[in-house]
Amino acid sequence: RVKTWRPKKEMTLRTFWRRGGNSSDLRYALRCYAPVVYKGLCPSKAGTLKSMVLQSDQLQLSVDDVQEEASSILEEMAHRLQLSTVRFPSPSHSAKSLKPCSASICVNEEGIQRCVSVERKHRHPTSPGGPATSHRSYMDFLLMSYLLYTYDLALPVIAAGMDFMGMKFVGEMLRMSGAFFIRRSFGGDKLYWAVFSEYVKTMLKNGFAPVEFFLEGTRSRTSKSLTPKLGLLNIVMDPFFKGEVFDVSLVPVSISYERILEESLYARELLGVPKPKESTSGLIKARKVLSEDYGSIHVYFGQPVSVRSLAEGRVNRCQFNLIPRYNKPTPSYLEDIHSFVNDSAYRLVRAQEENMVLKPWVLLASLLLQNQVSGQKRGIALDELTEQAVWLRDLSRQYGAFLHWPEHTPPSEVVSSSLSLHRGLVRISEGRLLSQAVIILSCASYRNQALHVFLRPALLASAIHTEVFNSFSFLRNMFSNEFILCPGATVQDFEEACYLLVKTGALQVTQQEVLVTERGHRTLVFLTSMLDPFLQGYQVVCRFLCEEATEALTEKQFIPAVRKFIIKHLLAGRLRYTEVLSSDLQKNSLAALLRLGAVRKIKGYVGFDHPYVPGFKQQQSMTVILQLNEEKHPLETA
Repeated sequence: RVKTWRPKKEMTLRTFWRRGGNSSDLRYALRCYAPVVYKGLCPSKAGTLKSMVLQSDQLQLSVDDVQEEASSILEEMAHRLQLSTVRFPSPSHSAKSLKPCSASICVNEEGIQRCVSVERKHRHPTSPGGPATSHRSYMDFLLMSYLLYTYDLALPVIAAGMDFMGMKFVGEMLRMSGAFFIRRSFGGDKLYWAVFSEYVKTMLKNGFAPVEFFLEGTRSRTSKSLTPKLGLLNIVMDPFFKGEVFDVSLVPVSISYERILEESLYARELLGVPKPKESTSGLIKARKVLSEDYGSIHVYFGQPVSVRSLAEGRVNRCQFNLIPRYNKPTPSYLEDIHSFVNDSAYRLVRAQEENMVLKPWVLLASLLLQNQVSGQKRGIALDELTEQAVWLRDLSRQYGAFLHWPEHTPPSEVVSSSLSLHRGLVRISEGRLLSQAVIILSCASYRNQALHVFLRPALLASAIHTEVFNSFSFLRNMFSNEFILCPGATVQDFEEACYLLVKTGALQVTQQEVLVTERGHRTLVFLTSMLDPFLQGYQVVCRFLCEEATEALTEKQFIPAVRKFIIKHLLAGRLRYTEVLSSDLQKNSLAALLRLGAVRKIKGYVGFDHPYVPGFKQQQSMTVILQLNEEKHPLETA
């Protein structure tokens, strides 16, 4: 049961599991498993690994007087990976969890073969590292171990949040499946950081297991890629900087879900409903959710990234060899290292984005959201939706989208199938499609999966009627907390946007001006509409700060206060986009305003050290934001 699929991005897709198959879980668990062992070493026992960490030179310098506390931290953190646990409970249980709800699980075989060749390039590999995986669902944990075991690749140890450790039975099973538990935030706990970093580096340097981690640090509730967190990536790269390993290989892995298991949970969290605490009883109760159909899952293993190759000409590693190990490198060198790690993180997240497999529903959600914004239509005719979907399919392919659209199936059937899978979000009534306002955020999370395809042309489309490059630069800077926009790449992004819009016949660019073609109007309307919800979200936060925030606010006070302000304006019909209720959008807006100098932090406030107050640059920055696209749909006032 192997099928191949060759879209424009070259790959062979193997459907290694399909619903209704007759594969045996027992036969799968008892199969021969023979991964390549790093440097010919046997995997270390958990106790041996702990002893190596506590006795390491670097940790001895840090914890000489607090050895007992360091040992306690390590005991709480450490994994106890056992192949028997992975063979039986994890693969079979994960398979049983996935089988009822997924139509198929697909993987690109070229990517798997690349991983195999990296491990077997020599008999004893010399490049530790691991998969850097996108994070959209709790299912990511299960899938990666399931796949690596299936293809005889080394099982990873997985950085997991402390939340899971308290789950009875499940927490211990995860630990024996390779999870090591870390705090969500270390604060100023230098001892915890020293133990954690030495634990990860000891595993890498000695090749006990590859380290799987999530660059974004947490699950994305909006399906947009999050700004990468650099802590764990810095630790993974550190042995290379110090010459303790020859190289570090990182594999960007993109996991795409046709329907996300937690879609309604994410929407509620964005609307302010507290996240349910992870518990074994909650997991048991959630089993009935798995009886629903969640479509297909695509896993794409990208090109392995060599840290040695990336660092060539950028990082001078001699600095570490010219000073004693217990001394810190110079501030300028640390700044160079930080810049390099930051650029590498953005590169890896961009690779994850580009390798995300988009399903037809992503395009349909984009069209449906734009259709319902006016509030005048009660739906869209199915034949009109199908026509628009085919147009958007062709446009997205021209922009280089990694789209999985069944080639030999009539478009009407593709649309109907997608609508059927997501019938919890939309419904067909008398030949027309109706959107429900309460689930708009869920639809938006699917649309967001395609944002990276249209983002740069959309920024240019939104700047087209002003000083084009300056407006493009301002928008790009303003949205740098919202989307993955690599630092220092403004000109490159502008040129890419121009190229794509000219390529699709939407623009004509001369040395003096940028002109919209007659047939480009439809494309530009679609692109600007993709950005409009985010733009209005930033505008309404500015409006709130100007009109309502007469006193300093703490961060905890800010989100409920701005949400109350937004609800008032939505009910009065002054806002077009329900999406502005998203707490993620509100937090990103605040971060952008802080960076632009429109608001500032001050100290000395009871309960929180940094309340938000209007800043000196407020009028200039906020006025620019409020005037963006004002002629298109101004933010009305009472």
